[in-house]
Amino acid sequence: MDLLALADFNLVARHGGFGRAARATGRPKATLSRRVTELEAALNLRLLERGARALRLTEEGRALHERTGALLTELEETAAAIASGGEKPRGRLRISAPLLFSQTAMGKLAAGFALKYPEVRLEVTTEDRAVDMIEEGFDLVIRVNPDPDDGLVGRIFLRDRLVAVASPDFVRPTGDLAVPAIVRSEGDRLAWDVKTPTGLSTIAIKPVLALSSLLMVRDAVRAGVGAGRLPISLVSHDLADGTLVHWGDIDGSDIALWTLYPSRRLLSARVSAFLDYLKRAFPKGTPDELAAYIGE
Repeated sequence: MDLLALADFNLVARHGGFGRAARATGRPKATLSRRVTELEAALNLRLLERGARALRLTEEGRALHERTGALLTELEETAAAIASGGEKPRGRLRISAPLLFSQTAMGKLAAGFALKYPEVRLEVTTEDRAVDMIEEGFDLVIRVNPDPDDGLVGRIFLRDRLVAVASPDFVRPTGDLAVPAIVRSEGDRLAWDVKTPTGLSTIAIKPVLALSSLLMVRDAVRAGVGAGRLPISLVSHDLADGTLVHWGDIDGSDIALWTLYPSRRLLSARVSAFLDYLKRAFPKGTPDELAAYIGE
């Protein structure tokens, strides 16, 4: 396979057309078209559907782009690093991170990383959905308790857990009495199973507010509207100060934050640098470390 033709094909695929690729790279449009045609002939496959106004990857073309585009980028970066005398992190690093972690810690992490590695252009997108890393062009994703994925590898860098908390003015109910509660959605269960030093018990709740953000839930709990289920890292300072009271740990609520990246891709210097930076920020990966980091 002609690697130059393969590189030109990936340029066209990445930019969405011959004209756009030519303008972005300064390469002649006719040369790009000829190289892609030669690659199609060599593989005996149609890689692009050429319309009058639009260009679309075929199924085979999409598969080839997904499997070779990242590898070619790694080869280019490796060659550039060797030529410059070292594997120094540089270039764009795209990360997808969940909402709560982004709101509480990611800004500080990103700023510190940018100061340490000024040649890396860090881009962080905040969303809780499961993104397609290859299709959407992310180098690294941070996810909470992700589903197993054979196409990704990763590691846990933080752990947390949910706790039931309330204002000191609220008396924990007994029996079947329900306590006013702030929930994430109206579909939440009407009871919480909590672990206490005396064993497992159930707290009946009566939702009075449904708020989509855990930060909003915490603020409402602080205001004394009702009890709430929140990560211990988010309320540990309140518990230490006595402004909130711990009613118990939510049963089965262990939270693991993972960093994930494609298993078929060589780990770039910038991804390795960010993973190492996370490790230095949270060496033990405990809720107390996260709470301390947020509170600094």
